[in-house]
Amino acid sequence: MKLHSLLAEDLVLLDLKSWSREDVLREMVDHLKTKKRITKGKDLYEKLIQREKLGSTAIREGVAIPHGKLKGVKAPLFLLGVSKQGVNFDSLDGKPSKIFFMVISSPDNPGMNLQVLAAIAKLVRKATALPGRILEAKNPKAAIGIVREEEEKLND
Repeated sequence: MKLHSLLAEDLVLLDLKSWSREDVLREMVDHLKTKKRITKGKDLYEKLIQREKLGSTAIREGVAIPHGKLKGVKAPLFLLGVSKQGVNFDSLDGKPSKIFFMVISSPDNPGMNLQVLAAIAKLVRKATALPGRILEAKNPKAAIGIVREEEEKLND
């Protein structure tokens, strides 16, 4: 699975303004709704909050992977968000999260959801330069290019 192929420039937010976990999730959901990628923003936000209550989706090295399932989503939605200041996402390493890979998929295709989440986790684990490089991206196209480059390095 090529993550960069799931990313669209209009779903890359390089300057999240929020300071709390709840507000980051709301900001990202609101963006999906503004871009007309979803219609049920409130439902999605509540599902994401419920998922976070089960355990933080922050993994390590300042990366979090908030995710959820939403009826009506055909192909997985993949949104990349960047918070320069960082947000407390209750990560295991205690570091603030700065890079957010949000994945929204259909409840009818749980296998696809797991594939995307596994691909993100593998990329973050193996491409150690990824978070720092994304933080330096000047525009959405550059951020997608960085994800592509790091993925290609893993396949060499």
